[in-house]
Amino acid sequence: MKEDIAIKVENVSKTFVQHNRGKTIRDRLLSVMKSRNVRKIKALDAIDFEIKKGEFFGIIGHNGSGKSTLISILNQVVPPDKGGKVTVNGTSIRLALGMGFNKELTARQNIMINASVLGMPMEKIKLEIGKIIEFAELEDYIDIPVKYYSSGMRSKLMFSIAVNAKADIFLMDEFFGGVGDKKYKEKADQVFHDRLIKGKTIVHVSHNPGTIEKYCDRVLLLEKGKMVKLGTPDEVLELF
Repeated sequence: MKEDIAIKVENVSKTFVQHNRGKTIRDRLLSVMKSRNVRKIKALDAIDFEIKKGEFFGIIGHNGSGKSTLISILNQVVPPDKGGKVTVNGTSIRLALGMGFNKELTARQNIMINASVLGMPMEKIKLEIGKIIEFAELEDYIDIPVKYYSSGMRSKLMFSIAVNAKADIFLMDEFFGGVGDKKYKEKADQVFHDRLIKGKTIVHVSHNPGTIEKYCDRVLLLEKGKMVKLGTPDEVLELF
C-alpha cells in the first residue's frame, strides 16, 4: 500500500445470516438445519475506496444503507466476507459520544475509564482530569453519578473526554464537536479543530449534511449496501 494512503478498502462485502429460531429448543435446532428458515441480509456489496493520510472522509446514507457495518469493519471489529480486505496504515480508534459511558458512575470515574480506553496513560489522566472537568464546566458535579446529569451536562462531559483520544486515524460515528450552548459550542469547535482533527485522518459517519459539507474533503454515499457516489461534498449531497 502506498505510504500516503491511510485506509484501503478492497472488494468489501458483508452478509449477515438470520435464523428464524422459533419458540422452542426443537424449533431452534430445526431452523439451523433447514435452509428455508435462514435469511441472508446483504449489508455491504463490493465496496472499494482509498482514504489518504490527513483526509477528512465522510460516509453518508439513510438508515439501513450500511454505514454502521462499514465503520465496524474499518475498526476491525466485524470481519468482511471472504475475498474482502481492509488495510489500515497507522493506529485507529472509533470515537462516538458516550461510547462506554456508565451513568451509574461519577464524572471522575467515567473520565478515568474512558480516557484510558481512548489511549491516555493513567498518569497523564490523573494530571489532566482537572482540565477535563474544567473544560466540561462541571467542577461542582465531579463526584455526582452521571445519571443525575442533564443531557447537556452529559454531552459536555463526553466531548471533553473524547477530545483527549490518541490515534493516527479517528473513525467518528455521529461524533461532532458542537455540543452545549452557543458559547460552549464556539469553545468546543476550536478544540475539535486544534486538538482532535488537525493533522489526523478522519472517517466521519453522519446523517447530518451540514457537518459533511463543512468538514469533508470527499464523501462516500451508500444506499442499501452499495456505493452510489464517491466525490466532493457538493457532488454527493446533491444526490443525497
